[in-house]
Amino acid sequence: MLPTERIQELASLQKQIGYTFRDIALLNKALTHKSYVNENSGSLKYNERFEFLGDSVLDLIVSDYMIKAFPDFAEGILSKIRAAVVNATCLAELARRIDLGKYLLLGKGEASSGGRKKNSLLANAYEALAGAVYFDSDLETVLKIYLPVLEKEIAKYADTAQFRDYKSELQEYTQTHCNCIPNYKIVNEKGPAHAKEFEVTVLVQESVRGRGSGKSKKEAEQSAAKSALDSFNLNSID
Repeated sequence: MLPTERIQELASLQKQIGYTFRDIALLNKALTHKSYVNENSGSLKYNERFEFLGDSVLDLIVSDYMIKAFPDFAEGILSKIRAAVVNATCLAELARRIDLGKYLLLGKGEASSGGRKKNSLLANAYEALAGAVYFDSDLETVLKIYLPVLEKEIAKYADTAQFRDYKSELQEYTQTHCNCIPNYKIVNEKGPAHAKEFEVTVLVQESVRGRGSGKSKKEAEQSAAKSALDSFNLNSID
């Protein structure tokens, strides 16, 4: 049985996340670092198993949402966005928003060295919390709590151009559906040497499927690849 003071402390966190645990011991376990267990006797368990579970739960939430929300994103792009969202830096920031660090049970050494502010420790605790919520309830409940938060993070990265590699997406599509790879050709160059503009076409099975221009060959090829994807009216996974 948890001390009354600890139960009251955890009540504040439960209010923050909008979920009341049926088994408060699970929440306490999710917030218990192994450094604390090592310094205290008894039957305490630390949170690494919940971290493992929570990592999978968050991956599933993000993956399921993106598959439905972005039917025009290839697998490689989805993987990049998920990796950007479900990583230590992002999860640690989400943990700070609910002041998760103050609820952690840490060993004296870990606490004195600033453990409550460490990205890795906060991210792990955030995963463990998600795992504990899932274990105490079900996937539907976890979705209600975490999807609104994760959705905002996904949107930030999905709107960032760096995650769209149209050439890779086109090649992935043509290899799967056309049994070939795209062929890019420079058809025009104009402008002075310091301000060149390139025009490129992309051929799929010897037919021109896209045309693009840019200040570099790479930029022009990306533009042509996007045009080709649009021409297939797929630009996507199936």
